[in-house]
Amino acid sequence: MSPMLRALAGIAAVATLSSPAGAQGIVTHKTLSLELAQEVANAAIAQCRSMGYKISVTVLDDEGLPIVMLHDDGAGLNTREGSDRKAYTAVAFHQPSAAFVQRMKDRPDTAGSIQYNRVLALAGGLPIKVGNDVVGAVGVSGTPGKDDVCSQAGIDKVANQLK
Repeated sequence: MSPMLRALAGIAAVATLSSPAGAQGIVTHKTLSLELAQEVANAAIAQCRSMGYKISVTVLDDEGLPIVMLHDDGAGLNTREGSDRKAYTAVAFHQPSAAFVQRMKDRPDTAGSIQYNRVLALAGGLPIKVGNDVVGAVGVSGTPGKDDVCSQAGIDKVANQLK
């Protein structure tokens, strides 16, 4: 084999092994660290406290699994489940849980999605993104109509780390 053909064969082998098909089933993805999730949760609680609310907050990873679940002193019992389900809705559908509510109205053919155990069609759950990739979600429950404000405060606190 000529040196030119040998070089081309080597380049082809490297290209094949470095391509996604050559990854041999290994998938990499971005998700939140424990430290980042704690910052999001603490900032959400701080925002709600400043507004006079006692809330629960849940931060999930990109697969919908809990990283951090906190409830403020005096938060209602139902807020714990609510925060988890709102965050789950946001990460599962890659959109705010409030947008999921609108989706039910705009697309009646998808209304069956509301039957999933962890889905909750109420505002308060926001996806956490790096670019277009959803790396987790935060859900807040316990305010009358201000849950999104607190969830957004959590995301805003770590926005410079989501790049």
